[in-house]
Formats: sequence, structure tokens, C-alpha cells
Amino acid sequence: MQANLQTCEETQNLSLIISGDIDQLTLSKDYWLMASSKDKARLQKASKLRVDLADVVRGDSAGLAWLINLKRDLKQHGVDVTIQNSPAKLIELAKLSNAEQLIE
Repeated sequence: MQANLQTCEETQNLSLIISGDIDQLTLSKDYWLMASSKDKARLQKASKLRVDLADVVRGDSAGLAWLINLKRDLKQHGVDVTIQNSPAKLIELAKLSNAEQLIE
């Protein structure tokens, strides 16, 4: 899994582009713990983050938990998170877990 924090030049909004697999084999830390201090400061200043999952190849329940923790952790630091372009498998898992309101 790769997570790249990008700023849209036109709107100055932040996007976190996730690519690859988000599963038990690729995830070791929550996003807030692995983010650099520079990225943490950028996130808190922007106060909004769009997480784009269009390039996610595979996700499992660990990936869903990672996304839920991402939303929780960033909310605690004053950042509103929107998740977009979720793969069908993650949406199915979210529905089974009663967490579909958390992802698209």
C-alpha cells in the first residue's frame, strides 16, 4: 500500500491517494502514526481531507479497520475526512460491519 498526500493546485484541498492493496499483509500502522510531522501540520491546517481509493487493488477487513481508524484519528486532530471511490469489496465489508456510512 502506498499513501500519497497531495494538494490540489486550484483549490488547495488535500487528497490522500491510496494505491495497491490495503489488507492485513500491507498494513502495519495507522495513517496518523506513519504520517510525517510536516504532513500532520498540513492536515491540521487544511482541516479537510479527501481520501481517494480509486487505485486500491484489494482490500479486506484490516483495510476497512485502517480506514475507520484514519477517520477517527484525524477527527481527533480537527480534520474532516471524506472517503471516495471505494472498491466494491470494501463497500460490502462495510455493509456487513454496519459501517457503510463511513465509506462511499
